[in-house]
Amino acid sequence: MTESVMHDEREARIMLAALSEPGDVITGTLIARLGPAETVQLITSGVRLPNGVDPAEGELWRRRLAPRLNPGQVDRIRADMERHHLRLLTPEDIDWPGELQQLSTSAPIALWLKGDPNQLAAPLPARVAIVGAHAATAYGSQVATELASDLASQGRSIVSGGAYGIDESAHRAATVSYPGSTIAVLAGGLDRLYPTGHEQLFERIEQSGGLFVSELPPGSAPTRWRFLQRNRILAALTGATVVVEAGHRSGSLNVAAQAHALGRPVGAVPGPVTSPASAGCHRLIQEGIASLITDAQDVTDLLDSTVGFSGDRTFAYSPTRRFTRTGPHLTF
Repeated sequence: MTESVMHDEREARIMLAALSEPGDVITGTLIARLGPAETVQLITSGVRLPNGVDPAEGELWRRRLAPRLNPGQVDRIRADMERHHLRLLTPEDIDWPGELQQLSTSAPIALWLKGDPNQLAAPLPARVAIVGAHAATAYGSQVATELASDLASQGRSIVSGGAYGIDESAHRAATVSYPGSTIAVLAGGLDRLYPTGHEQLFERIEQSGGLFVSELPPGSAPTRWRFLQRNRILAALTGATVVVEAGHRSGSLNVAAQAHALGRPVGAVPGPVTSPASAGCHRLIQEGIASLITDAQDVTDLLDSTVGFSGDRTFAYSPTRRFTRTGPHLTF
């Protein structure tokens, strides 16, 4: 592939990421079949979409994306990337996280990074998602802090969504325990990190060498749909997902469902039977979706039961326990 073609493909991916909503299956299908540049052309060309794309859905796709086309959009995004020191990754790049391709046609079109990208190059068991309720209890915050601190000290990267509650406790503990050992996967552009109330936390993550990741270009605002779609990236980028606290309708259960669908191990921390904040965790354990987690060793066993990990920061490999991943799929 010539340099000019590669440039055109990257420009097209920037445009498609700005036009499409995360996880758009039609956009993903067209990119896989035709490539990004030709997919952009199809938005306004009127050419018949390839077989396998329902004609009615294809026309809806065109009507949805065409009004968003802006000739200066890519230039604006490029300028914002330079202003905020953001890096673009596409599947054509050698350091693209290959595990994202397990998402098939729902895989991200591109990724924007802010910070040290080396954590994405580590083996999958080196990254663990710790998620949970926004309205965390003192118990949940304490458990998340202890888990994140212990796992970060082993050389694991703690991945979470940057939200209030459990996410915040996990990011903060990882940053304190081992600077640079946390990744925040966000549901909006990295030019305006959300939530804004976490400005100090985000500054600490950045200054300590952590990483921010988003599939949305700068200028994109977070929405409910984008939060839900962000969860599939949290699940795909990590060797296991641990839910510390979750109510019956917690968004963190969606992360667990995404991880389970990908065949990744899921863990859940039990809580008081009287606590609504732990009801979702108890459901995950009861239905066989999640293994019971009481400490960092349980998480280490979950991550390392079948795959070892070695790197600059080493820790003991412990294949002493095995967990099943059978059971019904959760839908939310």
